[in-house]
Amino acid sequence: MKIIYKDGTVGECPEEEVTHVLRHSAAHIMAQAIQRLYPEADFAYGPATERGFYYDVDLGDKKLTDEDLAAIEAEMKKITKENLPFKSFILGREEAVKFMHERGAKYKEEHIGDLPEDAVISFYQQGDYIDMCIGPHICYTKALKAFKITGQSGAYWKDNAKNKMLTRINGVAFASQEELAEYEKQLEEAKARDHRKIGKEMGLFMSDDLIGKGLPMFLPKGYTVWRELENYIRDKELKLGYQHVLTPCVGSVQLYKTSGHWDHYRKNMFPPMEVEGETFVLRPMNCPHHMMIYANKPHSYRELPIRIGEIAHDFRFEASGTLKGIERVRHFCQNDAHLFVTPSQIEDEFKKVVDLILDVYKDFGITDYRCVLSLRDPADTEKYYPDDDMWNTAEASLRQVLNDIGIEYTEEIGEAAFYGPKLDVNVKPAVGAEITLSTCQLDFCLPMKFDLKYVDSDSTEKTPVVLHRAILGTLDRFMAYIIEQTMGKFPTWLAPLQVKVLPVSEKTNDYAAKVNEALENAGVRTFLDDRSEKIGYKIREGQQVDRVPYMLIIGQKEAEEGTVSVRKRDCTENEVMSLDDFIAKVTEEIRTKAR
Repeated sequence: MKIIYKDGTVGECPEEEVTHVLRHSAAHIMAQAIQRLYPEADFAYGPATERGFYYDVDLGDKKLTDEDLAAIEAEMKKITKENLPFKSFILGREEAVKFMHERGAKYKEEHIGDLPEDAVISFYQQGDYIDMCIGPHICYTKALKAFKITGQSGAYWKDNAKNKMLTRINGVAFASQEELAEYEKQLEEAKARDHRKIGKEMGLFMSDDLIGKGLPMFLPKGYTVWRELENYIRDKELKLGYQHVLTPCVGSVQLYKTSGHWDHYRKNMFPPMEVEGETFVLRPMNCPHHMMIYANKPHSYRELPIRIGEIAHDFRFEASGTLKGIERVRHFCQNDAHLFVTPSQIEDEFKKVVDLILDVYKDFGITDYRCVLSLRDPADTEKYYPDDDMWNTAEASLRQVLNDIGIEYTEEIGEAAFYGPKLDVNVKPAVGAEITLSTCQLDFCLPMKFDLKYVDSDSTEKTPVVLHRAILGTLDRFMAYIIEQTMGKFPTWLAPLQVKVLPVSEKTNDYAAKVNEALENAGVRTFLDDRSEKIGYKIREGQQVDRVPYMLIIGQKEAEEGTVSVRKRDCTENEVMSLDDFIAKVTEEIRTKAR
């Protein structure tokens, strides 16, 4: 494929860059289509991405509909058929500013102001559309053969919530129609697995704008799954010597000034509240509270490590355009813990955290994950606590620990917490981009800020090191992940309904009630569906809507012989067994948390 560079030269596109160039060019073609349909549109950024392309556009008061998006895609197809050539030209900084100003492109004009004084600005033009861009691009619009508009969202100019909210129009582009067809197939799979869709069908959770965006509510069935996850991880932690606490969902602003979150994390926090002369905020994380619990009394080195855990409710102000079901929310519940250790205990305690993560992943059958050592960006003086010696020590220590315990990992600059480096464990869901579930952070900073101490073996006071760790991450996100992995077909121990008892007719209702009672007495989550519906309808509902692991069909023969006819969730055949045998089977499956 031929491409044109910003200096006007034409060359052959390297194979590994073809998709990127197509997507970058697609963003320009989409912008041209938008300009034709909405002449007053003002364009901000329009990059290629790992999964496609987008353009952030100021459309004034215009709110796009699905029909509008379809019209933009149709106009893009017209432009590709017109086979317009891409042409490039270069202007000096002052000329570029004047050129953008005359075209009324205020976002591009402002962007030039962010570039170096000696910058030379390149432009690309196809037909009546001109864009500021470094390229390269395809030579003719007809080279874009496979693309699709996928949706829209909101995006702040320069990702700053103080700036205007723009309309982000998203799309995908591929080198062939076959690749696009494969993508659309994956998209259908994603829709089928979407935890929002499945959660609504199964009655797991709900949301309502009257309550607030990003504030989901868990319904009885969903809270049952939540409670099982909470009990599961708490029991594992108790066996490992964790001490669980309960702390408030608010804290004083002074608490977060002490911790440093006020300076480094304030834009992600809800606005402060004034009460009786004091200022409070909803807490975005739990470490400051746990620091104060440690500081509540003196400690000896003999007590360390101290492992403080909490299933904690937290609040962060996420932009509305990023919210997604229970995966990304404004109120969430962390499986959080803070381990207070001596320097000599760092490696052993870190290894125990990694072992716990891998043990949990084994229980849930999670095999597709990637370990990332997240480091600071030394050039970012705003995000990170300014102490080079502390950072160098922390990063070297964590890298050494990971090497010593034999963990395979990659390194990513700029992904650390503001107070220290961390190990992130990213999982690949059944569909979509990878997400971070588990994390363990090494922190030399906050213990100093809170002046935490322990008396060492030589009777001198020392400052502990803290490991911040979350195994399930947030229960909300972990639950969303499990829903999409299983399509709502939870393992029996986790299923909101484990058994449905389905009498064939009213004649067998009495025996069905006795079966249901026996299951309840054995601790099984069961439901007696004695509605006067046809048995086929009740079976389909149990399989497709409730996704219940087991259904017991109770006919006249089962009532007479004291048996049950067992239908598994994904089977079409029944197995007849005694009630006692079934109860033994299902309770053992629940006890062992079998997958």
